[in-house]
Amino acid sequence: MADKRDYYEVLGVSKNATDAEIKRAYRKLAKQFHPDSNQNDDDAEHKFKEATEAYEILSDSGKRQQYDQFGHAAFSQGGGPGGGFGGFGFDDMGDMFGDIFGDFFGGGSRRRANAPQKGANIQVHMELEFDEAVFGVEKDIQVTVSEPCESCHGTGAKDGTAKETCHQCNGSGQVRVNQQTLFGTVQSVRPCPTCHGTGQVIKERCDACGGAGYKKERKKISVSVPAGIDHGQSIRLRGKGEPGINGGPQGDIIITVMVRPHAILERKGNDIFYTLPISFSQAALGAEIEVPTVDGKVTYAIKEGTQTHTKFRLRGKGVPNVNNPKYRGDQYVTVVVETPMNLSSREKELFRELDELRGGPGGGSEDKKKSFFEKVKDALD
Repeated sequence: MADKRDYYEVLGVSKNATDAEIKRAYRKLAKQFHPDSNQNDDDAEHKFKEATEAYEILSDSGKRQQYDQFGHAAFSQGGGPGGGFGGFGFDDMGDMFGDIFGDFFGGGSRRRANAPQKGANIQVHMELEFDEAVFGVEKDIQVTVSEPCESCHGTGAKDGTAKETCHQCNGSGQVRVNQQTLFGTVQSVRPCPTCHGTGQVIKERCDACGGAGYKKERKKISVSVPAGIDHGQSIRLRGKGEPGINGGPQGDIIITVMVRPHAILERKGNDIFYTLPISFSQAALGAEIEVPTVDGKVTYAIKEGTQTHTKFRLRGKGVPNVNNPKYRGDQYVTVVVETPMNLSSREKELFRELDELRGGPGGGSEDKKKSFFEKVKDALD
C-alpha cells in the first residue's frame, strides 16, 4: 500500500473538501483521462483508474471516515477498491455518469447522427471608406458558395437513380459498438461508417458533382451596409451560407467590416474628433473659420483670445447610430494655435513691438493700461 498516492492528492482537493468539490474534481479528471478519449494510452488509463478508486472512497461518508483514520490500510483486505468496487454501484452514480460519460456511452443529449444540421457559415471581409461607414452604402461582394448540382438537383445520385437506405444502420445513421472499459463491456453509439450518419447511401454517383450534390460557384451578392457601422463590426446575411445537412437550414454569410481611416477626422463611437489649426492672429483677434465635417465644411466663429487646446462641439455632425440612424453623434473640434516660423525682418519687428506693448522694455505707461487685444489691434492696423 506504500506505493499508493493519497486519495485527496489524486483528486487535487483538500482534506476538508465538500462532497460537491470531490465530485467536481473527479468529473474533471474522468473526462480528461477516460479510455475512450485516450486509446492506447497506458498512463491515462492508470490515472483514470486511480481517480475512480479515490472517488469511490471519498464520495462515501463511511469509507471516507475510515480512510481519514487508517489511510489505505483500512481497505487492504480486499474489501475496498480493486475488489469489484465494493458497495459502489452504478445506481449510486447514475446522475454523475449521465453528466460525465454521456458523450462516450451515447446517452443524454447526444444528437442523432442523421439529425438535420445547419450549414456552415461563410466568413467574408469588406473594406469601406470612412464616409461609406458613416452614411451606409450598397456594396457587392464575391463569395464562393455551394450551389445544388443542376444534374442531380442536390441528391448526389446519378440522374434516373435515387439514394438507398443504408444496410448497416437501417437508415438510423448510427451504429452501436461494444467496448471493454474499466466498468466492463459498454455499448456506445457512433455515426455509421458506411453512410457517415446520413442513413442513406448512393449506389451510382452523379458524374457532374461526384456524389456531393453540390458544386462550388463564385457569386456576386449585393449587401446593404447600414449607416453608422464601425470598424470590426459584422453584417449577417442569413441563409446565404453553405447548405444544411440532412435537410437542415442553410448557413449564413458573416461580413466583417474594415473601415479605412480618414485623413483628418477620427471616429470614436458615434462621435468624430478633429484638430483645427489656426494662426496666432486668428486666435488673438477672433475669426470665422471653415471646419471640415462629414457633411461638408461649416463656418464657426472663433472668439477673441482663443487659447490652444480650446474645444468646441458641433452638434449632430457625428456618426448615425447603427441601430437608430435618426440619432447622430457630435463632432468635437480641438483648436491648436500655430506658432509662425521663418519670420521676415518686418514680422519680427512687429512681434517685438507687440512684446513691448504687452509690458516689455520701452512700453509707455498709457499703453500698459490698454487691454492686450486693443494693443494687438493697434499693432496690426
